[in-house]
Amino acid sequence: MSVYGGIETGGSKWRCAIGTGPDDLRATKTIRTTTPEETIRQVVEFFQEQGPVAAIGIGSFGPVDAKPGSETWGHITSTPKSGWAHTDIAPKIRSLLAVPVAFDTDVGAAALGENRWGAARGLDTFCYITIGTGIGGGVMAHGALVHGLLHPEFGHLRIPHDLERDPFPGVCPYHGDCWEGLASGVAVETRWGQLGEELGDNEAVWALEAQYLALGLVSVICVLSPERIVLGGGVMNAPGLLPLVRREVGELLNGYLESAAVGTEIEGYLTLPALGSRAGVLGAIALAETASALPVR
Repeated sequence: MSVYGGIETGGSKWRCAIGTGPDDLRATKTIRTTTPEETIRQVVEFFQEQGPVAAIGIGSFGPVDAKPGSETWGHITSTPKSGWAHTDIAPKIRSLLAVPVAFDTDVGAAALGENRWGAARGLDTFCYITIGTGIGGGVMAHGALVHGLLHPEFGHLRIPHDLERDPFPGVCPYHGDCWEGLASGVAVETRWGQLGEELGDNEAVWALEAQYLALGLVSVICVLSPERIVLGGGVMNAPGLLPLVRREVGELLNGYLESAAVGTEIEGYLTLPALGSRAGVLGAIALAETASALPVR
């Protein structure tokens, strides 16, 4: 059986793994995100020490260029992450390790992982959305990731912002009070002056967060009509947040969509990832399988 490598790149850390799936991870490593040169060097050393692998899949924070044939395929593009804009990721790792490489967004990889082994098994159309440092989402339809013009950018949806209730201007360097600017982990920390895990069960904090999350989710539901939405990311670990979000979504939809999925069965419709924090790196391994037939260039 071929063994694959998976890489989930993040703004604070990179996760690397070698194996074939959730029940067969033969080596793993977490690497702190520093400079592109140092971080990629440590990743390459891990695979050189633990390999070989038939192919590597990379799910990257972005925005990224994942369009095959593009001159900048495999690059991070206009990211606000300092020092990482327009960084060559996939071509460099492919060259240094001399293996085929598949490349997509980190949330796209996580969606693939949840579809293969997790909470979205057997579904034709669904979304994986992460609410963490930022907000991002991956969409699968007919068994394939959706890309389109570039790739989905859920975090930059424009949602209603009641400035009287919440005068916070938002943290997005591009849009201010987009969905990510108002509801990401960084937004929570900046608005309240504390990390989310330090805010306890403060009702004002999580009621506002739940409303913002629900406003974005209702837009996703109405536009894409997914069969399920899997919600990952550290913010969703806040105790009691998910039930609040489900309630807000139901109230905002107000019975318009005649489906039990967003009514009496909403607990199964808005759900946490079955693979937990491993969804991204496991999805990258699933992505690697698609690269094994590609040439090494």
